[in-house]
Amino acid sequence: MQEIIENAWDNRELLQKKETQDAIREVIEQLDKGKIRVAEPQGEEWIVNEWVKKAVILYFPMQQMETIEIGPFEFHDKMALKRNYKELGVRVVPHAVARYGAYIARGVVMMPSYLNIGAYVDSGTMVDTWATVGSCAQVGKNVHLSGGVGLGGVLEPLQAAPVIVEDGAFVGSRCIIVEGCRIGKEAVLGANVVLTASTKIIDVSGDKPVEFKGYVPPRSVVIPGSYAKEFPAGTYQVPAALIIGKRKESTDLKTSLNDALRDFGVAV
Repeated sequence: MQEIIENAWDNRELLQKKETQDAIREVIEQLDKGKIRVAEPQGEEWIVNEWVKKAVILYFPMQQMETIEIGPFEFHDKMALKRNYKELGVRVVPHAVARYGAYIARGVVMMPSYLNIGAYVDSGTMVDTWATVGSCAQVGKNVHLSGGVGLGGVLEPLQAAPVIVEDGAFVGSRCIIVEGCRIGKEAVLGANVVLTASTKIIDVSGDKPVEFKGYVPPRSVVIPGSYAKEFPAGTYQVPAALIIGKRKESTDLKTSLNDALRDFGVAV
């Protein structure tokens, strides 16, 4: 399938061939079932499967717009909605929506939320009210995406890594994570933390600050912060994220955000 899709990527006329269409549809089906992923862990690193992202992009021009009616609700789109949640063992609260091609493991709870094509959400994860999981975002086991969390989607550029939230992480309300940022295992993000590829993530828990970009180390407890930056017009505060400590081993993995922050005397 990879060879067929790579060829079609270089020559779009091949999209007219049944062999190409069948291969692309099979990739989307396997994404939907979790048999393949846009990105997958290899040791401590993550590998992006660019050819799978190409298949997702090529799927769109193959699809025709159509009207989808569900009771009193109507949609007009190219992509079917995910179905058979009972058989999948997924709890879906109205008005949660997931597109076909998103993998949702058994035991996931979807409050009114949205999951886009290519996303991967592993078992035991809570996708809370009005949270969005963008295209190709990867979410691990037993993660809590609190209300209003936004995980950015990424299809292009092809080499760009998707947003990754690893096992056991707790992401506080209204956090925004985009541009391929990676949240390490069991990290805790306070409300309103915004992470982009260029956001400074500063560990202030030691004698000297330690900076990261695009990566929150495992078990870190993170809150919104800022730092002073010089501009031609003067000195202004620029948003940052502050690592104020590590999640304690004694902290239950399903702890509330408030409990995790209370260990460090911080309320957000």
